[in-house]
Amino acid sequence: MKRKIVIEVQMHCAKCRSKALKIAASTDGVDSVTLEGDGKNRLVVTGNDVDSVNLTKTLRKKIGRAAIVEQGEVKKKEEEKKEKVDESMIQWWPSQPILVYDLPSNPNPGGCSIQ
Repeated sequence: MKRKIVIEVQMHCAKCRSKALKIAASTDGVDSVTLEGDGKNRLVVTGNDVDSVNLTKTLRKKIGRAAIVEQGEVKKKEEEKKEKVDESMIQWWPSQPILVYDLPSNPNPGGCSIQ
């Protein structure tokens, strides 16, 4: 079951952001980690069987204030239905090979024909 967790973390600088990304990426079961929000202060974590409580506690210890904002399952995007073409309806005829005939010619037309 793939889950999406949004955690709001108090991050003031780029160093804090990279540290939060490393902590979230090193957690078991995490597939992807992104930053969202106006000040890039929301950490969006997606993965299988991610322990959101443990992740939040770790972020609080290492960085500062962290709170779970949203948690739920990832909804799969509806696949675009492609119109299938019935391949039995498509006909194909192979092209005929091109034949080239080489007509013999007399290499010495002015020579004597009686020998």
